[in-house]
Amino acid sequence: MLASLLIQTLNGLASASLLFLVALGLSLIFGVTRIVNFAHGSFYMLGAYMAVSINVWLGGGILGFWGAVAGAALAVAAIGLVMELTILRRIYRAPELLQLVATFGVVLLIKDATLFIWGPEDILGARAPGLTGSISIFGKRLPLYDVFLILLGPAMLAAIWWLLRRTAWGLRVRAATEDRGMAAALGIDQARLFTSVLALGAGLAGLAGALALPREPASLGMDLSIIADVFVVTVVGGLGSIPGAYLAAVIISVIKAWCIGLGTVNVFGTVVSFTKLTLVAEFLVLATVLVLRPHGLLGSEPPAQRGAAHVHAPLPEPARGFWMAAGLGLVAMLALPLFADRYALVLLTDIAVFALLASSLAILMGWAGMASFGHAAYFGAGAYGAALAALAGAPFAVSVASGLILATGLAALIGRLAVRTSGISLAMLTLAFAQILWAIAFQWDGVTGGSNGLVGVWPPGPLASKTTYFLFAMLTAAVTLGLLWRLAHSPFGYALRATRDNPRRAEASGFDTLALRWSAFILSGAIAGLAGAIFVFSKGSLSPDVLAIPRSVDALVMVLLGGFETLAGPIVGALVFTLLADWLTRTTDYWQAVLGAAIITLTLIFPHGIVGTFERWRARGDRQ
Repeated sequence: MLASLLIQTLNGLASASLLFLVALGLSLIFGVTRIVNFAHGSFYMLGAYMAVSINVWLGGGILGFWGAVAGAALAVAAIGLVMELTILRRIYRAPELLQLVATFGVVLLIKDATLFIWGPEDILGARAPGLTGSISIFGKRLPLYDVFLILLGPAMLAAIWWLLRRTAWGLRVRAATEDRGMAAALGIDQARLFTSVLALGAGLAGLAGALALPREPASLGMDLSIIADVFVVTVVGGLGSIPGAYLAAVIISVIKAWCIGLGTVNVFGTVVSFTKLTLVAEFLVLATVLVLRPHGLLGSEPPAQRGAAHVHAPLPEPARGFWMAAGLGLVAMLALPLFADRYALVLLTDIAVFALLASSLAILMGWAGMASFGHAAYFGAGAYGAALAALAGAPFAVSVASGLILATGLAALIGRLAVRTSGISLAMLTLAFAQILWAIAFQWDGVTGGSNGLVGVWPPGPLASKTTYFLFAMLTAAVTLGLLWRLAHSPFGYALRATRDNPRRAEASGFDTLALRWSAFILSGAIAGLAGAIFVFSKGSLSPDVLAIPRSVDALVMVLLGGFETLAGPIVGALVFTLLADWLTRTTDYWQAVLGAAIITLTLIFPHGIVGTFERWRARGDRQ
């Protein structure tokens, strides 16, 4: 048993080195540019695929393998450089989370480009020449390549430490990390610095992907499988802390290796499956660390947050013409069943649902200034709560109320733990809770149906008609959004935005900032739960995908595309994203690439979201 745990620990250390290489690049990029680069996992995937092709082109052998590793790292670094020059440099002054949406568009582009070039099948890579054997440890075999990887992690940590501490470039990087404004005042060319950091970070991710080939095949799922782990490592270690990233990579990789090695264990007569914990091990670590140490194991409060206040654009009071236009729009939507077919009604119902979901997220992002990467937790809770109640024989209204109550209670619990954090730490904490819930839904076969989900969840009686259900969904969304817009300009809404703009001044004015933030969490979760309850009855079934990361990302993209500092922005974002995704999936096999290009284009044209940018243009015209 001890020998097996030792081998699993060493396997975990080998995995930690690869994870650290990817997290190292992400830490450097975020530390200097403040960009949460969602495309970093795509660089890792590209490194693996390019290493396969370069190895074949070089003829294999020692030259082929190590030449492919170096070539893949350089090629991916060049791709990162191009991304910075063509996309990110144009939106550095846009809201930071909108930059994340642009990098998400890059993810979709790279995914389909990889599919087009290398095909859908997994590709096995070559083994490392000279490192194909193994050594014996207490009767167990450890591959020599794992020994190499174990040594590589500390070596890269030392190399980066030297680069940052002993070179002029490293001095500029540390200066920009501490205070970008002061670094610019001292004459540091930030444009060149950002480009070099993006190239180095992308190259490190590509290097990790190439080095991973002897342990796993190149596959199209590598990007999303690694990016969540990398985000977790970066945040657990402490944003910007390179030693913290290595420590977090070791802790998480070793714990996951132990879970795999222990398998199913009988603990005092109770069978415990540690293998199932593998799905959420890193997120359990993340949640625990952030609750106890909001800035990570070796991190500290970002300098930009010390006493700083960021004032968002004011939220204008809707004029009478706004309400008139909204009323006419609602009447037009309700008249659509006279002209729309069954498919269009289903799509329009989705738009109503996603408008609710996006608006619920905008409560956190726009009103309270809190980012959430795990908003699917409340959406999925509402869907599962309603579905389970309906399958148990509860009336439709009771089922919807059950989903709403479950989502609200979950938001209250998560919010209570999360409101003391902020920024990327808060976003990652919400992601951790969402992934834990996803793992529960995925593996709790007796209640949630496991990976198969639940089926047969249809609305009763008159609501069974697609036309009637569309009208119900649209009216529910319209009434809820109208109440939200009124609430935005109530004393609660103004107090919440005051807390967002300057927490210290709000506290000095007598506001209970934590209570206000917690209230925003609860309200946001309740609206998202209502959206989930309506969604499950429109589809008739659900699966754990409603809780997964892509659903949270979709909600985030909708809010940011429309503009989270406006009332109508989330609705416009939900409309544009849903219609665009639906049209592309029916038009081309490579719809993800076209959607990614469209998202990038929209973020470049509308750097504050579609509605937000139009409002800024109008305000600029009024001043002139």
